[in-house]
Amino acid sequence: QETGNAEVRFMQLDLASLRSVRAFASAFLRQEPHLHLLINNAGVSAGGTTEDGFSLPFQVNHLGHFLLTQLLQERLQSCAPSRVVIVASRAHCAGRLRPDTLATLGRPPPGLLSTFQDYCDSKLANVLHARELATRLQGTQVTCYAVHPGFVNTELFRHTPLWLKPLFLPLVWLFFLDAAEGARTSLHCATHEGLEPFSGRYFADCRPQEPWPPARDDRLARALWEASERLVGL
Repeated sequence: QETGNAEVRFMQLDLASLRSVRAFASAFLRQEPHLHLLINNAGVSAGGTTEDGFSLPFQVNHLGHFLLTQLLQERLQSCAPSRVVIVASRAHCAGRLRPDTLATLGRPPPGLLSTFQDYCDSKLANVLHARELATRLQGTQVTCYAVHPGFVNTELFRHTPLWLKPLFLPLVWLFFLDAAEGARTSLHCATHEGLEPFSGRYFADCRPQEPWPPARDDRLARALWEASERLVGL
């Protein structure tokens, strides 16, 4: 009603439930013959565990999107040229994923700042996901991009601890982008012509930028992909 576009359709999807992801993908593929653009945009920073036994941030921010993209990949290829945009974050710089730690992938990391570390790990996973996806989709006319939207004032921060809110939230209101500004780089990667040579790259401020060195590690990207496949049952 707000857009005035009668073609907008709501379909329920809960990334914290792999069962819901599979149900959504099945319903979408039955009802919609075309898919040219997939934007994996959801994100949470809260602690907790999902019904699948994974940490909430890591499943919502990475594993749920990974499974969804895999289930829709064939349709993306049949409708090519098409694009996948994965909303990551500059917080990937603090991610600690390594090939020797992937055995515990999806479990909350230890320590006082466990939820923050989990969020950063999931954002590093987003950048690596785009990198490996681009490698695997070479020659298909499906391209993909990881995006840092900027620091955006959204409901992502509703789970900030109560003791921290008086210190943190004024900074959010003063210095962070609003949602429309934060969508610019995602929309750039979704719609701008001529980005195909940059498939797999990390974008910020509507241009490709170099991510943190671990996010450029092809061995880590491949190992994360294989571990993610195992965890979501592919």
